[in-house]
Amino acid sequence: MGRKSLKETRQKQIIKAFYKLAKKEGLENASIAKTADLLKINPSLVIHYFKTKEHLVYGLVEYILDRYLLIFDVPEVVQGNSKKKLLAVIDNIFSHKWNTLFDDSVSYSCYALAFRDKTIKKKYKMLLDTLRKNLEALIIECKENGYLEVSNTAAVADLVFILVDGAYYYLSLVSDKNEYEKKLTTYKKRAIGLLNFTGSAAS
Repeated sequence: MGRKSLKETRQKQIIKAFYKLAKKEGLENASIAKTADLLKINPSLVIHYFKTKEHLVYGLVEYILDRYLLIFDVPEVVQGNSKKKLLAVIDNIFSHKWNTLFDDSVSYSCYALAFRDKTIKKKYKMLLDTLRKNLEALIIECKENGYLEVSNTAAVADLVFILVDGAYYYLSLVSDKNEYEKKLTTYKKRAIGLLNFTGSAAS
């Protein structure tokens, strides 16, 4: 057990260093040698845990995808109310928290590899499906508690994330802070509209 724990800890350290490099220099410029240099370890140790840069990229993708799921972490104070919990998640999705969980440039660089790498494609597909299923579970809970009226919970969850994906892809090109905030607020309202709450969404 101790050996496995040490392995996982070391792998996580290496992945975080590789992520830091990719964020600073670009994924294409990050390497095993630079990662080892940043950690002040021998490159052979990195190769021991990740045989090639390709395997290191796989680890990086998993790290980014795990960060995506943190969007569902909400304060304990709202845990007992399904409506407040769902709205808190929507707040997280359409907020700067989403952007602080991972670097857009690294995320999009990894995503672009999905068009050429079946393993990465599969990992991203699983993650995006998980995001939708987690959101759908919250929508179902709200529906059962009479907070909203939707006939197809899976379709609504899918549409919310379609809106999210399009929103952040476009907003990554927006430099003006006021324009960014205005559009993000508009997209959030559209997402809440899709949920079709029976009462005031703000309550």
